[in-house]
Amino acid sequence: MRQILSALALVLFVALVGGRAAMLHKKGIHAIVFGETDRSDFLLLPVFLALVYAIFAPAFGFPMPGWLLGPFWVSAWIGGLGLALEAAALIGFAVALKSFGDSFRMGIDEQKPDALVTSGMFAISRNPIYVCFLMFFLGQLLVSPCLALAVMVLLIALAIHRQVLREEAFLHQHYGAEYQAYCARVRRYL
Repeated sequence: MRQILSALALVLFVALVGGRAAMLHKKGIHAIVFGETDRSDFLLLPVFLALVYAIFAPAFGFPMPGWLLGPFWVSAWIGGLGLALEAAALIGFAVALKSFGDSFRMGIDEQKPDALVTSGMFAISRNPIYVCFLMFFLGQLLVSPCLALAVMVLLIALAIHRQVLREEAFLHQHYGAEYQAYCARVRRYL
């Protein structure tokens, strides 16, 4: 049951991103600029799809070799902790999206960057959305502790860190001293 709840949480997570992008689209804001700055961003798509499959396979009995799905441990309380992390990440993600306002983008928007956001969740972390992503996928791993998910979560974490470094370089260049002062006040992650 935890694995099904975890898979449904992933659907909600994706719906939050899609819903926010659709709301911004209605305002004439192109929020999904993923891959426009660097085509290598598209290498993340197969990793994300594999992650989704690794989450859905144990929840819904999709075919996958047993050695990839065999759990590292069996623990009800660790699985419960995973669901709690996912719930906290979903709430944090929704709050961060609200803090982001119309500045939310998926990717680096070099053409029409919005104002630098430093309030709300962004006063606690320079990357609260990515922190929520990492919390969410760690929760997924705790619910389904298997090799397939561990590898996918590691790859996603590395890709997120790469994206953070790319975004920080752009923000330094675009906002200059304002961003530098923000970096001095607020940590990259937590």
